[in-house]
Amino acid sequence: MSTASPMTIHAGRLSAATWLASPNHNKRPKNVAIDTIVIHNISLPPNKFGACNTDGLNYVKALFTNQLDWEAHPYFQTIKGAEVSAHLFIERDGAITQFVNFNERAWHAGRSSYLGRPECNDYSIGIELEGSDFVSFSAAQYETLAKVIVAIYDAYPKTRRHLTGHSDIAPGRKTDPGDYFEWTKLREMVTRHIASQS
Repeated sequence: MSTASPMTIHAGRLSAATWLASPNHNKRPKNVAIDTIVIHNISLPPNKFGACNTDGLNYVKALFTNQLDWEAHPYFQTIKGAEVSAHLFIERDGAITQFVNFNERAWHAGRSSYLGRPECNDYSIGIELEGSDFVSFSAAQYETLAKVIVAIYDAYPKTRRHLTGHSDIAPGRKTDPGDYFEWTKLREMVTRHIASQS
């Protein structure tokens, strides 16, 4: 599903997102501006979309809230004990979940560097798309992501020139959002949404 436009952000919360609090966050360093958006992809198990715990909670949401059953799939043993999060997770149908207030530091980037600055978690907003490096993303995801980015640009203007991928800030260690992610398409959609608001 596609969410209505425009989206807004108030006190670090996205209006169009369902809130599901993650314990995996902490405060950003003092006097560090939020100026970068990092795009990721994730699916659990890898390349499986919409898979859920026995209680119906999407495995990705379970991971970000420390509720993943490590015994539910062999792959989960390889990430057992991981404490990670993103600010947002956008599912294949465009539904958005927010786990961490934008004003707090989510644990999405790991060891990373952007334009010579280390520790990208300190100054970035992390957005996870349900997907993999080997499958195209859905039209609903692009539409939702474009609207989310416009809302972030409005709330955090310093991000306007800094939209990047996990693979760009952790080259050699990470490959997402992958070769199937259409950066040009996304940037054109963002530009159109900005123009439609003026």
